[in-house]
Amino acid sequence: MKKTIIRHAMLMGFVALTLAFTSCKDENEKNGNNNNNVPVEDNSAAIVARFVDHTVAPTYTELAAKTELLAAQLTALRSNPSDAGIREACKTFLAAREQWEKSEAFLFGAAGDFGVDPHIDSWPLDEDAFSTLMNSPAMLNAIDGDYGDVVAGERLGNALLGFHGIEYILFANGQPKSAASISSNDWIYVAAVAGDLRNRCYQLEVSWLGNKAPQSHIDKLDDIELPYTVASGDNSYGDNIKNAGRAGSTYGTVTAALIAIVQGCADIADEVGSSKIYSAWHGEDVTYIESPYSQKSIIDFHNNIVSIQNVWMGGIEGQRDESQSLHKNVSADLDAKVTTKIQNALAKIDAMPAPFVQNYSNPANGEAVEACAELSEALDEVIEELRKR
Repeated sequence: MKKTIIRHAMLMGFVALTLAFTSCKDENEKNGNNNNNVPVEDNSAAIVARFVDHTVAPTYTELAAKTELLAAQLTALRSNPSDAGIREACKTFLAAREQWEKSEAFLFGAAGDFGVDPHIDSWPLDEDAFSTLMNSPAMLNAIDGDYGDVVAGERLGNALLGFHGIEYILFANGQPKSAASISSNDWIYVAAVAGDLRNRCYQLEVSWLGNKAPQSHIDKLDDIELPYTVASGDNSYGDNIKNAGRAGSTYGTVTAALIAIVQGCADIADEVGSSKIYSAWHGEDVTYIESPYSQKSIIDFHNNIVSIQNVWMGGIEGQRDESQSLHKNVSADLDAKVTTKIQNALAKIDAMPAPFVQNYSNPANGEAVEACAELSEALDEVIEELRKR
């Protein structure tokens, strides 16, 4: 649902401003200063670099590590399934899921260009297609081979892949399944899908980090021929946006890069409210519920807003430098608005009754929808401010 950008009118109090104040204000604007008297243009490149190095890079690095571990655990469980092993795999799954949801503020890069987002995070699972797969010996044999991860990624389709395919096998009613309830064919399927998930998370990591990513991850992508550079060129996505305004970058100016970063935040705020929560809450599609088997939908929504918070504050928690953040480099009033709207969205989402799959029509969910819309609108105002620089 495309919302209308709300533009706030400038208040025109105190008509009799002195010429000296006007002159000072004009000089600040000419020099690119904001209401905090911070030289915006001088700091823009540092904000972009910090976004890459302290928000994107650690998030995708941890995502790749967790999905790598998950794939290894599920492969081992195929040969020796146990309740204890499944519980550990479920913990790893949720840890990986957390990092993915905390990355959704920057789906505008490799995740979008390479179709990673729909590939690993489509829902609901197509249970009819799953049943067909389970009754297809030829297809099961194909995903059971040495390159089963590649075959799964190329042939199963988004509605059978990614996090929710794995979630469907490992969880029921919010709890880890028992080993006795998972069939041998289920194990073939989930191991292949987990391998494909790992590969795609490697792709995100390498796409942004370039040669700073583990060589083994780069080698894997080369082996299975998954692309990881901008427009098949030499630039990583991290270098591309850091070099905004320079020859070879797809971003003509540093301001254009900042706008893309804020737009990513506005988009996920809007999606959480107008799609992830609204669709089921308003009755448009009560099957359109993220993470229904693990019953972690509300945690997913919360972490999506955290992804915005990390971008806004200049890094993931523990790696922040607010002096090189959007938080300290927009007008003071607008920063206060965005910061307040982030906290309000988190609070309203946390107040939703859990699990969402059983409480999707609760009136409290409407308050979360509104809070997300207000956050998205505030971020749209940031974009408008940036465009005036």
